[in-house]
Amino acid sequence: MNTPTKIDPPDSRADVEVAPAAPSSATAAPRRSWHLGLDRFSGLYVFAILVLIFGLWIPDLFLTTSNLRSIAGDQAVTAILAFGLIIPLAAGVFDLSIAGIMGLSAVVAMYGQNHGHNAALSAVAGIVAAAFIGVVNGFVVVRLRVDSFIATLGMGSILAAAAYWVTNGQQIVTGISPRFVEFGTTQWFNVPAPVFYMAGVGLLLWFFLEFRPAGRYLYAVGGNPIAARLAGVRVDRIVFLALVSGATIAGIAGVILAAKLGTGNPDSGPPYLLPAFTAVFLGATQIKRGGRVNVLGTLVAIYLLAAGVKGLQLAGAPVYLNDLFNGAALIIAVALAGRTKRTA
Repeated sequence: MNTPTKIDPPDSRADVEVAPAAPSSATAAPRRSWHLGLDRFSGLYVFAILVLIFGLWIPDLFLTTSNLRSIAGDQAVTAILAFGLIIPLAAGVFDLSIAGIMGLSAVVAMYGQNHGHNAALSAVAGIVAAAFIGVVNGFVVVRLRVDSFIATLGMGSILAAAAYWVTNGQQIVTGISPRFVEFGTTQWFNVPAPVFYMAGVGLLLWFFLEFRPAGRYLYAVGGNPIAARLAGVRVDRIVFLALVSGATIAGIAGVILAAKLGTGNPDSGPPYLLPAFTAVFLGATQIKRGGRVNVLGTLVAIYLLAAGVKGLQLAGAPVYLNDLFNGAALIIAVALAGRTKRTA
């Protein structure tokens, strides 16, 4: 009777030698991947495409220096408000009241002048009022443990009522200092002054977020508050100060808006909420990796959206397309920001 021969598995043989694999061309000479920065600079490409489209479609209206100045000046206030929104979002909390804060700050600045007070003091009062609202938001979120989305949504409604109460539902148009209006309407080097204010606020915030320890703490708290707390970061203090800082910047934006418009309008703030959120979320997909909100990306998004909206307006598109454009951009921006975080 024949005994079956035992065959050892290949990996159990001690004397088996594995020949080294022949070097492939991929390992020997890795090829550089050229993707033209589409993952981080897609907004710049889209902006260039929009300029090309409208420049060919309506060159006499779109490609003019007056239109460029108009876009730059009109979006300066939106950009400053978006910069203020970056801070709480970097800390992982929402501030849906930020546009209402800006509107109330503008109303307070004009109300003081309307009642005979100095323009500079009235402007400071508007910024202080905005900072105080930020303190209230911070207290409600940090101490009372109310979700930031709910707390600031409720505060936004309260601020809308407060703006109507201060103005009695009317625009404030009398008693305004001409020098205060000049602060928001003058041009330097043929560029609207608010553009320089925007650049100053943006530069300071960029430096703070990128090069100061407190900026890294903000991102750490927004990324993983539990890990940040275990690492010794005072999470509650960071969230509180983030809400106060964002509100203060919104107050500055409100004063600039009041000077630019020359009136105190109780309805001036809320329309800026959607464009600001859209710009920040879309900006989170630009420049920086990992879906982090950032100043440079937000600035790219601001003027990308502005070019699209302005081009549609000059082409004679219906007014409702502006809201449609911003709303669709917000949905796309949030989806892209979430995808960027997941793939980072």
